[in-house]
Amino acid sequence: MEELRKLLNNIDDSYFEFVSAMEHYAQKNAARLEMLTAHIKRNPGVKSADVIKFVSDQPDFADDAAYMRVC
Repeated sequence: MEELRKLLNNIDDSYFEFVSAMEHYAQKNAARLEMLTAHIKRNPGVKSADVIKFVSDQPDFADDAAYMRVC
């Protein structure tokens, strides 16, 4: 999770709520964490909106989207 947090915080237009929501999504299972980390690494110029779109397009996004919270 530490690697993902660092990647998220290094995105040019990163903000606290974005990082919190992406961490919450990724912590639900290891596959999500790996998938999201790999996506950001493959796309070094990615913006926060691109990451949000990528996550929201995942088939399991709606499984717990209603429970996403900001820490």
